[in-house]
Amino acid sequence: MASYLLRRLGQAIVVLLFVSLIVFGLLHALPGGLVRAQLGPKASPFAVHQLSVAEGLTKPLPVQYLVWLGHALEGNLGFSYKQNTPVSTLLAEYFPRDLLLTGTAIFLAVMLSIPLGVLQGVRRNKAADYSLSWLLLAVYSMPSFLLGVIGIILLSITVPLLPSTAQNFGQGLATDFRVLVLPVATLTLGNIAYYSRYVRASVIDNLLEDYVRTARAKGAGPPRVLIRHVLRNSLLPVVSLIGISLPYVVSGSLIVEALFDFPGMGLLFWDAQQARDYPVLLGIVLLVSASVVVGSLVADLAYAALDPRIRYG
Repeated sequence: MASYLLRRLGQAIVVLLFVSLIVFGLLHALPGGLVRAQLGPKASPFAVHQLSVAEGLTKPLPVQYLVWLGHALEGNLGFSYKQNTPVSTLLAEYFPRDLLLTGTAIFLAVMLSIPLGVLQGVRRNKAADYSLSWLLLAVYSMPSFLLGVIGIILLSITVPLLPSTAQNFGQGLATDFRVLVLPVATLTLGNIAYYSRYVRASVIDNLLEDYVRTARAKGAGPPRVLIRHVLRNSLLPVVSLIGISLPYVVSGSLIVEALFDFPGMGLLFWDAQQARDYPVLLGIVLLVSASVVVGSLVADLAYAALDPRIRYG
């Protein structure tokens, strides 16, 4: 296991360095250059030259990359043009909100989809399987904004139980966590069908394996066979899906955040794009890219822990 862990960590570091090269290249591919993006198209050549010298943009590109990489490793991703705030400060402010919103939604979706998928797999081609499949497919087919609008109409307008906006979430000590109910429910419903289909297919495949027939032949009852043998192997695809979902937790959900006016990373990215706030955009891109690599690494390690054949293969 130790050699497998070291090998995967080495691969992850190489990929992260490659990602950093791409982000650095995007910085220098901006229309008019990084300095023009800061000062605007009407800046004088003298002002452009002064800022270029001050920020070290007159040095050779390899030297600039090493300096930029050193700053990025220290958490210095530059300043926001629009908000005049360090990008790392903005990311540290917005990321915990997305971690709470999308992290809660994914956790609830996984916890609900496992029993639903197991039920569908055990009762395959029966009334329960068909009913759940049609219901979950209908929910999954709806766009997230439509689910959110339905929730607002039912629980904020028709029956005013929940607030329809989360604009002030995270500001001040008296945070009203009720504002999270509708956006979390919207994200959760959209993911339940996605996860449960994988669980269902995996349960069906494992029920047909030889080790299940052997366990039954030894006298193991259905609950023991399902819990001790089928369920553990059926969760392997879910582990992979959770790893893939990590970037989703980091980047947030733009449509849902815009619908509920939730101050998360998705809305931050949209506002930065509207204002051409390139340091914020590239900081989010770098963070999300790193989360893709980390999510893949976590999924691979979890796979290896659950299935020893992978780390020995």
